[in-house]
Amino acid sequence: MGLLYCFFGVFLGTFIGVLPGIGPMATIAVLMPVTFHLDPTYGVIMLAGIYYGAAYGGSTASILLNLPGTASSAVTAIDGYPMAQKGRAGVALFITAIASFVGSMTGLVILIALSQPLSRLAIEFSAPEYFSLMLLGLLAASLLASRRPFKALAMIVFGLLLGLVGIDLNSGTSRYTFGLPQLFEGLSLVALAMGLFGLPELIANAGRGPLRQVDRSSITFRSMLPTREEWRRSWMPMARGAGVGSVFGTLPGTGGLIASFMSYTLEKRVARDPEEFGKGAIEGVCGPESANNAGVQTGFIPTLTLGVPGDAVMALILGVLMIHGIAPGPMLMVDQPNLFWGLIVSFGVGNILLLVLNIPLIGLWVRVLTIPFNILFPTIVVLICIGVYTVNYSTTDIFTVMAFGIVGFGMRRLGFEPAPVILGCVLGPLMEENFRRSLVLSGGDFSHFVERPISATLLGACLLLVLWTIAKRVLRGRRSEPYEAVSDPSA
Repeated sequence: MGLLYCFFGVFLGTFIGVLPGIGPMATIAVLMPVTFHLDPTYGVIMLAGIYYGAAYGGSTASILLNLPGTASSAVTAIDGYPMAQKGRAGVALFITAIASFVGSMTGLVILIALSQPLSRLAIEFSAPEYFSLMLLGLLAASLLASRRPFKALAMIVFGLLLGLVGIDLNSGTSRYTFGLPQLFEGLSLVALAMGLFGLPELIANAGRGPLRQVDRSSITFRSMLPTREEWRRSWMPMARGAGVGSVFGTLPGTGGLIASFMSYTLEKRVARDPEEFGKGAIEGVCGPESANNAGVQTGFIPTLTLGVPGDAVMALILGVLMIHGIAPGPMLMVDQPNLFWGLIVSFGVGNILLLVLNIPLIGLWVRVLTIPFNILFPTIVVLICIGVYTVNYSTTDIFTVMAFGIVGFGMRRLGFEPAPVILGCVLGPLMEENFRRSLVLSGGDFSHFVERPISATLLGACLLLVLWTIAKRVLRGRRSEPYEAVSDPSA
């Protein structure tokens, strides 16, 4: 059964990754209700397969149509699409599959190697350390992983407020319920995720016309094989990308998106001919793809061992575990060994399945791009409504999806990212619990947070991160002042 759900997850993830405009967040949000009727191990294996399967498939539309299937595959389009225009689309698709496999397996090895040491370290954590670590994760997610850090920080605060909705377990006071009994147990994470990620994607892409057609006859198995020179130029970028992705994946709040951009920048700097980048350099394809997939795999390290999600997708998976009554953290390996090691083994099996699926079935994924949106999107809306209703059999959840679908679409139009909202909503109750517990242990003394070495170090990292972000914004503003002084005020 584990193999079956692993296969279903990676196949569906690749399918979703190929289709531009949907992404793994919306898919996982739609399928979260299904996991409540499954064994937790099988449910998490399926959702994880969707996540790293989408990382594989996201490069297909980027290379063939210059339309990134996922945000992290946008870097691949810079050199992948010019390769396709030169008649090397098959080579680009083949090399991305190999690079994704190399990055994923490297990340998996690092995940296995670091999980036990980090779990032993985390056992020494108490309430102040957990609060400081979660605060650092939220700040990193907003200030590092976003192009608009202060807008992302505002969305984190909004998510923290949403996490407070319901009855306070300590005092019995209702908070932000507006007297509605349906909100006494808090907002449904499933409905919130579907509303913020499922519906806005569909609304934003509803007016999109049919995609450009791809010449499938030009993509044959023989045309996919790289030359000896292309193989020689690819291996070191794959290795460097896997290293970059593994480093950034282990840091809460960064993940594959930043890793892929950093890998592309690194390859451009070490290249003998940087001018080739942007015109079809194979290093600009295989390096970011390897980094992206390594970052996705190592993103499970802080989620499983520390209970702090690395990104919004990890927050959803963390929420699924919590709904099943499983607390991710240092004791997960001890209390739930079948789930932890079953998930680890499924990563290895899933990556082999993806390698087997992606190379022979490239023709199938190209055909997927011909599915009309006017058929695909209504089907997804129906699945969203059925899925969210079957969780609690509550019509309130359907209205919650509708409300946050409108809110999510408005946020995107105004340049606010919805992903930090989920992080804040998931971590908010946990932060509040550990904050209160710390104050109870210290008798209300706030200095308790800085008297403990680990907590003080984490809070110091938070302060440095904020100061670095402010300094960077100030320097950027000074550099742009001369240009703003001569700009046309009516522009």
